[in-house]
Formats: sequence, C-alpha cells, structure tokens
Amino acid sequence: MGFLSAMDPAVTCLLLLLVVAVLFVTEKIPLAVTSMLAAVACWVLGLVPINEVFVGLADSTVVLFGGMFIVGAAMFYTGLAQDIGGYIVKLFGTSETKLMVGVMVIAAAMSAFLSNTGSTACLIPVVIGVCKEAHLSPSRILMPLAFAAGLGGTCTLIGTPPNIIANVALKTAGMPELQFSFFEYAYIGIPITVCGILYMLLVGRHLLPKTDVNEEMAAMEVKQEIEANETTKSKKIICGVIMLGVIVTMATDLVPLEVAAVVGALLCVITGCLTERQAYDSIDWVTIFLFAGMIPMATAMNTSGAGKLIATYTVAAMGGNPSPYLITFVLFLLAVVLTQFMSNTASKALLCPVGIALASQVGASPRAVLMAILIASSCAFASPVGTPPNTLVLGPGKYSFMDYVKAGTGLIVVCLIVSVIVIPIVWPFFPK
Repeated sequence: MGFLSAMDPAVTCLLLLLVVAVLFVTEKIPLAVTSMLAAVACWVLGLVPINEVFVGLADSTVVLFGGMFIVGAAMFYTGLAQDIGGYIVKLFGTSETKLMVGVMVIAAAMSAFLSNTGSTACLIPVVIGVCKEAHLSPSRILMPLAFAAGLGGTCTLIGTPPNIIANVALKTAGMPELQFSFFEYAYIGIPITVCGILYMLLVGRHLLPKTDVNEEMAAMEVKQEIEANETTKSKKIICGVIMLGVIVTMATDLVPLEVAAVVGALLCVITGCLTERQAYDSIDWVTIFLFAGMIPMATAMNTSGAGKLIATYTVAAMGGNPSPYLITFVLFLLAVVLTQFMSNTASKALLCPVGIALASQVGASPRAVLMAILIASSCAFASPVGTPPNTLVLGPGKYSFMDYVKAGTGLIVVCLIVSVIVIPIVWPFFPK
C-alpha cells in the first residue's frame, strides 16, 4: 500500500501530462490557455505548492522573452530590420531555399557560442524583415531558424547551459578524468547541424505550413507600421547600437541575459525608437503564458518522480545485461520524449546518472551514453514548449502545435541516426 501511495504523485503527473499533450495536439482550446490550466491543475492535484503555480511568470526566460520582443519591435519601427533584411536578400537572393540555408547557418553559428534563446530572439526581427523583402511568409523561415539555434547549441560546452551537466555528473560519479572538453561536442554537434540543415532543405520545408504571404504581410504592416515621417536615420543607428550592445553583453556574460534584454528594451523606449504603447503591443502574450504555464508542469515531472518512473521502467525493460548500443539508443529515445515537455536541464540531470550507472553495469565507458543523452535532450523539435527558441517563433510564425510535430519529428529521427553512427566512433564503448 505504501508503494502505491508513493507512486500516486508520479502516476497523477503522467496522466495530467497525457491530457495536456492531447489538448496541445488537438488545440480544442488555445495553447496558452491549456498551459495555464496545466499550471493550476498541478496545484489542485497536489503536485506543486500554491507559491509555485504562477512562478513561471517571473521566470528569467519569460523576462528575457518580453525584453527581446520590445527590442525586436524597435528594429521594425525604426526600419532597421527591413534594411538588414534587404542586405541579406541581396547576399542570398530571394530564393526560399537559399534564404533558409543562410538563416540556419547564421543561427547555428551564433548559438554555438551565444545563448540559443538570445540568438533566436535577436534574429527573429531580421528574419521577418528578410521575408518582407523577399515576399516570403515568415512561417517558412522562422521554424528553421529555431531548429538551427537548437542544433548549433550542441556544438560547444556553452552552446546550451545544460551541456555542462554531463561533466558535473561524471565528477559526482568519481570520473573527473572523463569530462568533456569545450570543443569536444563539435564532433557530434557539427554533423547533426549539417544533416539537420540538409533535412530541412530536402524534407522539412515541405512540411512547414503554407500561408498566404500577402495576407500575412498585410497583417504585419498593420501591427508594426513604420511612421515614415518620424523614422530618422539617427533612430536606426541608435536602435542598431542598442541591439549590438545587447548581443555583445549576452555573448560576454557581463550581466544575465534577461537583464541585458530588459535594459535594451528600456533604452529603446527612452531613446524614442518606439513608444511605450508600441512596446506593450509588441509583446506576444501567447508565448509568455504558454512558456510560463509549462514551468510548474516541468517541475512536477521532476519532483513527483514521474520522470524517474519512466526511466526506471525503461531501464527494467532492457533486461539485466543490455548491450551498450541498446542502452544508448533507448536513453536517446527516452531523453527525446521527456525533453518535449520538461526542461532539457531537468531531463539531462535526471538521465545522466542513469546513463553512468548503466554503462558501468556493462563495463562500458559512460561517455558515449552521456553524449547521446545530451544530444537527445537538445532535440526538443516536436513541441513549441520543449525549448525557448521554439516558443519564441510560435506567435510570429502563426504556428500550431502540430506544425512542430510534422516538421520536427523527422529532424529528431535524423539526429538519432547521426548520433547512433557517430557517437560510438568518436567515443568508443570499450576504449583501448
């Protein structure tokens, strides 16, 4: 009986997650509403205390979103985004394929060394400006942008902060000599980034939503109209300096990302790059509430033991002495599933110790298993809530939940295939 009561919170959390997933997929009610209902349900079901139900609204990532929405809008109101977009169009042409390659390469390169969230936030206004110049629907380029940011983050130790969790797990397990070096991630990060870009060009772009370009651009013109008489060259310069300052500050870690974004947003209003009302109107509240509402759900997955329950049953299903290849494959799949709905930090923190223990059980080096978990946890491509870059493009791209499932699932399969081939070669299970 005690075992059953101990299981109750985990089972309850998994059932709630199932309901939320169904509502996300069907979109019978708006995504943001589903997300906030999930947060309240976590408290009603006793999965999180009342003081954590709306804590997501004060989360640093949500604050970062708000600040960057305003800085991005300032680039539109001053005309700077359109100017940069025009330059990129001249560089890559108006072909959807060439623009997609250009944007994805730029996003991946930036995300290897900067925050993938910050990189996406900085590039969104530029991409929309590019699409306007090339007469393309932003929905054709924004999701590839988010995916590329996620892929690029796998190339270095700092590409995405949770990457360092593997080193922490190895040190905790008494294996500090096996820790990964800064650029070691590139051995797998670069191949999956290249293959990911090729996939989006050859397959993924055919799965992206096709919207009416003229209608979408007309709506955008109304939402972010540029006052020709009020826009001056000096405002473009000021806005450019602010954006550059935000990027450099984020890159050098002088202050936290959210502080850089908020200061940038305040400067945009103070210097007249956009009005206070325009700043308020530029914030995409669907994105804010969608992301904030899922934070208690992610917390509940961790604290209730739901994530651990999934891991335990998965490990048990592999038998007593599984092949290291099977361990790597199964943990990759498990990490991919978990990371669609819980933070990739949490999924890595949960599975890294499991991976080390399983590898040690069969006498294999844990490095290959850990790298598979790290890569899989960054493959949150099939859900708008799996990773902040996906959430950021949801509103501007006018995407539905199923748009992510359609375009992102194939990308996950590509990453799995590349990982299964490359990881054991670079990090052998039984090194000599």
